[in-house]
Amino acid sequence: MDVQQLIALDNAHVWHPYSAIGADLPTFPVASADGVRLKLADGRELIDGMSSWWSAIHGYNHPVLNRALQIQIGKVSHVMFGGLTHQPAVALATRLVELTPTPLQTVFFSDSGSVSVEVAMKMAIQYWYAKGQPARQRFLTLRSGYHGDTFGAMSVCDPVTGMHTLFSDVLVQQYFVDAPRCRFGEECDDAELVSFRRQLEQYGHKIAAVILEPIVQAAGGMNFYSADYLRGVRKLCDEFDVLLICDEIATGFGRSGRLFACDHAGISPDIMCVGKALTGGYLTLAATLTTEEVSATISSGEPGLFMHGPTFMANPLACAAALASLKLLTDSDWMANIARIETALQAGLAPCHELPSVVDVRVLGAIGVVELKEPVDMKTVQPLFVDHGIWVRPFGRLVYLMPPYVISDEDLALLTQALLRVLSRC
Repeated sequence: MDVQQLIALDNAHVWHPYSAIGADLPTFPVASADGVRLKLADGRELIDGMSSWWSAIHGYNHPVLNRALQIQIGKVSHVMFGGLTHQPAVALATRLVELTPTPLQTVFFSDSGSVSVEVAMKMAIQYWYAKGQPARQRFLTLRSGYHGDTFGAMSVCDPVTGMHTLFSDVLVQQYFVDAPRCRFGEECDDAELVSFRRQLEQYGHKIAAVILEPIVQAAGGMNFYSADYLRGVRKLCDEFDVLLICDEIATGFGRSGRLFACDHAGISPDIMCVGKALTGGYLTLAATLTTEEVSATISSGEPGLFMHGPTFMANPLACAAALASLKLLTDSDWMANIARIETALQAGLAPCHELPSVVDVRVLGAIGVVELKEPVDMKTVQPLFVDHGIWVRPFGRLVYLMPPYVISDEDLALLTQALLRVLSRC
């Protein structure tokens, strides 16, 4: 089919994320992708500033990842994980245990980030059930957070700005505290944690776990907060005997400048969720890691097993891609590379401070954010970015960049210059 036929059929039959059928918004067919460039069906090439929603950290069509999948598909592309196991899953679980904070020793695979959050929440509830405290079924979390689009995950997203207000009457009501005001790199005094302490004092007997995005609140506002705050939360969880879940789906595998964002604070959660960049963007895969204390308690209590099991759990192709992606990352000087990207983003986005429409510009690791006074008009701004040769997908008042780690200094400069030109026009 030609491009116009493809777009017409897409508009008639295909749902896109947070969209309406027949929505009068531009959609751009991709014909191929290589390195950091997307080639559209009309022949235009775009520098990808989004890493396909933060997952394609090694870019596209990477020969090492391609080869890993070619080898694995010749062996077994999928097999049920109930009663069977395979080398890619065992090797990946072992590698994740090696890379994550030491107390995390067991791994549960799932299909997506949202499901890994559901798994983490179910782990926390089942842990307390096994310990004879079945009343602990609620969660404490931060406003401006985002943890996914499934029902459990929606309940711990910001109830006002988290895109899920429509479902508020059917979601489990959780406990919330205001997002930290102390920014990354700043000290955080005890006053910032007063409301957190009060919630634990009042509702701790009902709370199974605290769940938060460490250091970087991503889709909920691209807020970068103090490592002191995260350390304070860890201490409060210990004091009130509440589990801590760190959602590292957006931040894991180097994006914030550390392998995991909780490393900035030197803390370890009781449960950690990872996804997105895990497979380098090749296939959907996520994992929920926990401690031997949590896993042993669940396994020894009623009903004697963890109550979850996705059909495509630990898919061999996805696990093979993840192993290859992690090797590419850890065999490189990734920390220096992220620092290089951070420096380029700081320099390239600095002129945005001068634009009258801009409230703030902030950069952490390979994340650059331009916060505007007013929400962007997607119908206008998306084609402008494409016309300027870049792929950037803003939301609300936030225009942000999370480029692939393989991006060159030259392409980083082109990316930030084009973003500046578009924002200047808007």
